[in-house]
Amino acid sequence: MLLRSIVIILILNNLCGAYKILLVFPVPGRSHAILGEGYVRHLLNDGHEVTYIAPIPMKNSHPKLRQIDVSTNFELMPTDKIFNIEIVLKNQLNLKDFKFLLYATSDFANGTINHPNVQRLIQDPSEHFDVVIAEWLYSELYAGFSSVFNCPLIWSSSMEPHSLVLDLIDEALNPAYNPHHLSDILQPFSFFDRINELWTLIDTKIFKWRLRHRENSMFNIAFESSVTKRGRKLPSFNEVRYNGSLMLGNSHIASGAAVRLPRNYVPIGGYHINEIIDPLPSNLQNLMDDAKNGLIYFSMGSMLLSRNIPIEMKRGLLKVFSKLNQTVLWKFEEELPDLPKNVHIVTWAPQLGILAHPNCKLFITHGGLLSILEAVHFGVPVIGVPMYGDQHLNVNRVVDKGFGKRVDLNSEIATQMDIAIKEVLNEPRFVQKVKEYSLIFHDRLNSPGKVLSYWVSHVIKTNGAPHLRSPAKLVPWYQKLYLDLAFLILVTLYISFKILIKLLTVILSFRSRLNTIKMKLL
Repeated sequence: MLLRSIVIILILNNLCGAYKILLVFPVPGRSHAILGEGYVRHLLNDGHEVTYIAPIPMKNSHPKLRQIDVSTNFELMPTDKIFNIEIVLKNQLNLKDFKFLLYATSDFANGTINHPNVQRLIQDPSEHFDVVIAEWLYSELYAGFSSVFNCPLIWSSSMEPHSLVLDLIDEALNPAYNPHHLSDILQPFSFFDRINELWTLIDTKIFKWRLRHRENSMFNIAFESSVTKRGRKLPSFNEVRYNGSLMLGNSHIASGAAVRLPRNYVPIGGYHINEIIDPLPSNLQNLMDDAKNGLIYFSMGSMLLSRNIPIEMKRGLLKVFSKLNQTVLWKFEEELPDLPKNVHIVTWAPQLGILAHPNCKLFITHGGLLSILEAVHFGVPVIGVPMYGDQHLNVNRVVDKGFGKRVDLNSEIATQMDIAIKEVLNEPRFVQKVKEYSLIFHDRLNSPGKVLSYWVSHVIKTNGAPHLRSPAKLVPWYQKLYLDLAFLILVTLYISFKILIKLLTVILSFRSRLNTIKMKLL
């Protein structure tokens, strides 16, 4: 009887603490899917019901998981064509052009929110959610889901904190000492660097302002009818886009910079890493166990395909690898002829299991933030080969922190890679540094998964956590810069100057007339 009562109490307690959560991760890339699935895993473990909008459905079903398939997003954003090494090398597409990114991603987001499966969800008045968690990627159109379901909004950022995401909940970072996320420089800045960073911030704000009318039309078309069905009026897009209760950031100080953050930005970098790592397949386990001199793991991530590296560069890299005493494991999408005996190819690599193995001595990576966080988590030094986006800044920070080297993908890559590998493997300072930052990464009050779970529940319990909102969002930009005071001072000085000139004119005129009278009297 007592046992039955305890079970009933536990079940009721679980039901009382369970929420309905809408999770929006529509970007068609494996790395973004990993981040989305990390949320799903933690939220399901907490007993919540999760509706997951994603282009890559999860294979493992769960009674509390409902998936909304938007796999046609691969047509809206063909990642195999956009994130192509050959295209990037030939400068056929500039993935560091923020205007292109802002414009293209607004089109992509518009396609997502108008997807038939998504519209079917939001047009059903019986659907309701306690919170919406949406991935931010250069567009705030997903904020409309919170208007439809009249619930709090939590943003999820896949990068280190930067001005575009912080401006949604507080204000932009100071460009005098904070590089924008697509930058290729670190502070301290030169005079011209500061000018360039300031102009980039201003130019970005101006371009987003120019996009506002276009995005407002997209927002109204996608969400107005579903809100009207629920007997409410759709607020303006400009109001909703800044209505996020919280920003959960895939970041950590161990891999990033000590930037100033508002109270409603919460770093959860590493939440996607399972506490229990799945065992390696037997062939990889044997390969790593037999790598007595250590193993070098080489992967350009899930979007960039190594097969698109120019043939001469591939040959040069293989020649460098062939001279090493270490085993090299290269994630490659096809068979390579004439492989050196110490080089092994895998079309798919369980990265966490590889990095967790004690024989993994070096990680050659494209510099994606997930890979950098995983390298820090497992204490493996890095050689970064950045290609686009925030990868340059991520790798530059690795170099600055002292646990890795940077090698650019160009005609000199073989020579530079040879030098970098020897330096990282032969100098103990790289391992020492990555172990130091790994300690920092793990030395937290709670695991990132528990932090994620806590803050999601906190936002729901407190009806959007208004106590965390930054007062900066209530102050117009010109007041933050005291431009109104500057204008008042200038007007006052101008009026004072005009009065002074008038007085001097009157005095001089009076003295002139006085002198004239004196002359007449003489």
